[in-house]
Amino acid sequence: MSKIAATFSALKAQNKTALVTFITAGDPAPELTVPLMHALVAGGADILELGVPFSDPMAEGPVIQRACERALAHGVGIKHVFGYVAEFRKTNQITPVVLMGYANPIERIGPEAFIEQSKAAGADGAIVVDYPPEECEAFAAAMRAAELDLIFLLAPTSTEQRIAQVAKVGGGFSYYVSLKGVTGAGNIDTVDVANRLQAIRKHVKLPIGVGFGIRDGATARAVAEVADAVVIGSRIIQEIETAGKDHAVAAVQAFTTTIRTALDA
Repeated sequence: MSKIAATFSALKAQNKTALVTFITAGDPAPELTVPLMHALVAGGADILELGVPFSDPMAEGPVIQRACERALAHGVGIKHVFGYVAEFRKTNQITPVVLMGYANPIERIGPEAFIEQSKAAGADGAIVVDYPPEECEAFAAAMRAAELDLIFLLAPTSTEQRIAQVAKVGGGFSYYVSLKGVTGAGNIDTVDVANRLQAIRKHVKLPIGVGFGIRDGATARAVAEVADAVVIGSRIIQEIETAGKDHAVAAVQAFTTTIRTALDA
């Protein structure tokens, strides 16, 4: 059983919803990435998504785009991301870490090197936004062989064929994008989400996390009624931007605590 699967299993036994949190590696400063990861865990995050900075993050709204720009301005790339995971693992062997990003950085170092270095660093899986499941069965199999989960996105527009393909090759959990748009945009229609998840679960037996548009405890709690995990990214990046470098770690932990409290209420 993968670390991600074990986490979901343990939470289910406690009747708890997983809190999955996202930050961009290197933002707001390289030296704060690992402290921010620990702050998220201290605030109640169950799974960490660590964004790999990329110059054209097509699924991201302006908030995460700015985070990528700041990280790239600091010179942070995929090899630094592996280093942050390895540093985090020195004191936390439990919390799953998922690398989230785009195909280009992986293709640059090569899929085999990506898998090897992810495993060596202590990562537990990856979300590659622009890797369609129909075209990466071999990559998914290689990830599984290395005991890493390859997690796929599903959207309101996903066809039944696409859902079935994700069910075939995906691992860890499936990430349902609740909005037709980019990260951080719009408001979630929880009734629509519930209906879509019901349809997805006819094919996908993995836990399902819901993200894009979750901004506060009330929304998180509403989504938790129908999902196995709540995923929050843009709102955390906004906390970092508002707090500034000197106060980002404390602000992120405080915000995460409010979400965890709402989920457990």
